[in-house]
Amino acid sequence: MDAAEFRRRGKEMVDYVADYLENIEKRQVYPDVEPGYLRSLIPEEAPEEAESYEDVVKDIERVIMPGVTHWHSPYFYAYFPTANSFPSLLADMLCGAIGCIGFSWAASPACTELETVMLDWLGKMLKLPADFLAGTEGRGGGVIQGTASEATLIALLAARSKIIKLIQADHPDRSETDIISKLVAYSSDQAHSSVERAGLIAGVKMKKIPTDNKFSVRGDALQKVLEEDRAAGLIPFFVSPGSASRPFCATLGTTPSCAFDCITELGPICNAVEIWMHIDAAYAGSAFICPEFRPLLNGIEFADSFNFNPHKWLLVNFDCSAMWVKKRSDIIGAFKIEPLYLKHDHQESGNHSHWQIPLGRRFRSLKMWFVFRMYGLKGLQAYIRKHVGLAKEFESLVRADQRFEISADVVLGLVCFRLKGSNELNETLLKRINNARNIHLVPCQLAGKFVLRFAVCARTTESRHIQEAWCHISHLASELLQELPH
Repeated sequence: MDAAEFRRRGKEMVDYVADYLENIEKRQVYPDVEPGYLRSLIPEEAPEEAESYEDVVKDIERVIMPGVTHWHSPYFYAYFPTANSFPSLLADMLCGAIGCIGFSWAASPACTELETVMLDWLGKMLKLPADFLAGTEGRGGGVIQGTASEATLIALLAARSKIIKLIQADHPDRSETDIISKLVAYSSDQAHSSVERAGLIAGVKMKKIPTDNKFSVRGDALQKVLEEDRAAGLIPFFVSPGSASRPFCATLGTTPSCAFDCITELGPICNAVEIWMHIDAAYAGSAFICPEFRPLLNGIEFADSFNFNPHKWLLVNFDCSAMWVKKRSDIIGAFKIEPLYLKHDHQESGNHSHWQIPLGRRFRSLKMWFVFRMYGLKGLQAYIRKHVGLAKEFESLVRADQRFEISADVVLGLVCFRLKGSNELNETLLKRINNARNIHLVPCQLAGKFVLRFAVCARTTESRHIQEAWCHISHLASELLQELPH
């Protein structure tokens, strides 16, 4: 393919993508295929001779689309949103064309510098404390990770490295292995499974703090566990309330119910005993650009690191997970390795490879630059508010039906609901909903109850889609309840 054909095919592909997104609601939201469906549709080996572009494109509809779950359909209400916008798609195309591997400033100065500035832009939208911004002289700063899972692991490893160095400075005779065996990190019992996985990878104990009746971790619950663990000779070091150098990981907007840990209570406890507090706001963080939702982030001043995913709800396509730290030296100190072939004349100008596990990195900040400029803060705020309004509309429909109940506070774009009755009844309802493939939902468990999650996800979702979804759910519920013995 030469440049002339690329121009022609590129325009064709843009048309295909635009048509796909414009007409996505006409497609069945969830595929009707069985595992292994694809292998029989394509050859066992790559072709010896080149094939035509026309043949490849023909196979998109024949091979790929039958097995696609359409995350950007207005009938997709599962998990949490994954962002999508035309400015971001265009920026991703440019990123692919430039094709730099931005592991250092020298590897591509624009890639490094734009990322630093975009994370400062976003931090200011969120009204983060100045400690988290790079500016020109700040000690903190932001970086793009691939996912919130990576950000939690990075924070945990940085916290582990920091506490080991502190302990060995006072007790040079203590080995790293001995110290790690005593370390314990904490998270909410509602925290994402990636927090537990981070503990497995880091080789540290991970304990779950019980939540209250709002599924939130409170200060007294953390304090109690810390006292018990110290008495047992353990070393608390990390908490992640959604996480914090003895770490704790706090969550703002948990995956099951979008609950919020009370970081205004947790933060002072972590700071008082020098526990690293990491805050995971993967989904909810986007909403904090709206003044009415910014109080949900109160207490951020106590955190050592903070993360959320613009690729969930801020119109920036996957992958783009924004992470900030108060002291970038804590992360760089944990990951910095500089062989001769990576050294250059501007070593202090920023090497983001020291902030992450991989060496290479894409020019992901282009997507943020395009989206922030073409939507503006007001446009992004309007988008968030629209989704929250649609979730509130769905909540009102559920509350108006006496057969159903709301299972958790509806704060942002997620509604947790269920039929009044047994877990088995609700499991059957969800199975019928998803088997019909008109809409797609996933469940969670709250206080031992099987609960259906309804998350407003697609950029194109409107009130009529919410009404259609509720009519469908209500109809299936009526059929199910009529089948029960009276």
